[in-house]
Amino acid sequence: QVQLVESGGGLVQAGGSLRLSCAASGHAFSPYAMGWFRQAPGKGREFVAAIVWYGDTTYYADSVKGRVTISRTSARNMVYLQMNDLKPEDTAVYYCAAHRSGSLYYSSSYGNWGQGTQVTVSS
Repeated sequence: QVQLVESGGGLVQAGGSLRLSCAASGHAFSPYAMGWFRQAPGKGREFVAAIVWYGDTTYYADSVKGRVTISRTSARNMVYLQMNDLKPEDTAVYYCAAHRSGSLYYSSSYGNWGQGTQVTVSS
């Protein structure tokens, strides 16, 4: 069974940066891709970014493109989300997830989720 643990969230001023980390464990960990999603209060879970595990192809939501970079280290089963020039609208709980099947942009395509890490951006 795959377990995912996020870390790195916190409170930051607008224009600041944060780096989120996701540690994956489990003998069956070999996903096609890993993704980051976020969920703001009262809203649905929103795609942020994804990375294909072998090949490093990346995908980004338009709302974060140019400000966010997803990366991974296969040797340590870690996935990162570097976020720069943060805005108050980036405030949300951020989740990492392991892809199962289907489109990388849909939360229903992911089968394993972490518990989330809170990101709060003050204006």
